[in-house]
Amino acid sequence: MIGVALSSVLAASLIAVGASQVVSRAVAAKPSTDLAANPITISGIVGTEKGAYFADPAVKQRLAALGLTVNVDTAGSRQMAAAKNLKDYDFAFPSSAPVADKILRANKPISTNAPFYSPIAIATFQPIVQVLSLVNVTKPNVGGYQSFDVGAYLQLTKKGTRWDQLPRNASYPAKKAVLVSTNDVRSSNAAAMYLAIGSYVANGNKPVSNEAEINKVMPTIGRLFLGQGYSESWSESSFEDYLALGIGKTPMLLTYESQFLEYQLRKDASLAPDMVLMYPVPEVQSKHIVINLTPGGARLGEALQNDPELQRLAAKHGFRTINPAVFTEVTSGSGPTPPALLSQVIDPPRYEILESMINHLA
Repeated sequence: MIGVALSSVLAASLIAVGASQVVSRAVAAKPSTDLAANPITISGIVGTEKGAYFADPAVKQRLAALGLTVNVDTAGSRQMAAAKNLKDYDFAFPSSAPVADKILRANKPISTNAPFYSPIAIATFQPIVQVLSLVNVTKPNVGGYQSFDVGAYLQLTKKGTRWDQLPRNASYPAKKAVLVSTNDVRSSNAAAMYLAIGSYVANGNKPVSNEAEINKVMPTIGRLFLGQGYSESWSESSFEDYLALGIGKTPMLLTYESQFLEYQLRKDASLAPDMVLMYPVPEVQSKHIVINLTPGGARLGEALQNDPELQRLAAKHGFRTINPAVFTEVTSGSGPTPPALLSQVIDPPRYEILESMINHLA
């Protein structure tokens, strides 16, 4: 566990940590065996994408066995970062390191945990993959998934390319721009991570770090967001549209890998056979960090990271666990095995840089 005195060091390190360093060495101990003997009720604020996890009866039952009754409010991660204080909560659970860094600097947590993470991904349809493969935007990945070349995609958006202008496109000749649909970047952490990827590529494959570089990349980044029209505020709403309305409404949707895998793992009938997942190249991992504001929050953070059953349940909801073997075991046999994603994973820029780019868009 990490004390208050080290919180500033942790805040800096959260940005730098890569996907291969998801396990926090500072919180490696097994959960205490006497937790159930001292039951408590705590409250927290969590990213909307984790609402289903905390609502899962199996998760509630396991937490109760550990002496924890957990009540949560859901919010966009960037909303958490903008909150004046979080004094009414025992923990905050945002969806990315830059947001966690912002919350750490604005509050006085007693510890942190990083129990699971999820790559940014693009939910699409097989006909879209085939069309984009002809212009070298999509390429086969391992296990039946696809890679999405962000550099090649930016070249299409720079030209304002429409779907009906793509060669040999008989399956989706729509008269609208080739764009990945996102949630509102002002409220969505996933959209902010997509902004991080696009700005990295537009900046010569390096993170944007100052105002001059922001001004340099904004014309390119603006095309990715401002051409979309109305965007939903929450990832759940847009993913439901993707499932229900299909290719005509949303040919490509930015999402968390966990959202797609959760439906795939439970064999949900709304996930049609031609719905597929693409991984952007380069990639960003969205790291879910528990910021423990009270001792009760610290008990939960320790349990989420170290309890084998809570880790297994996280994998069932599509999250990648700190022990890769747990994630592999849970996801094997449910569909294509998700790729390892060990290469071309970038770090997002620090929170203030992301905020500046978002303000430029706004």
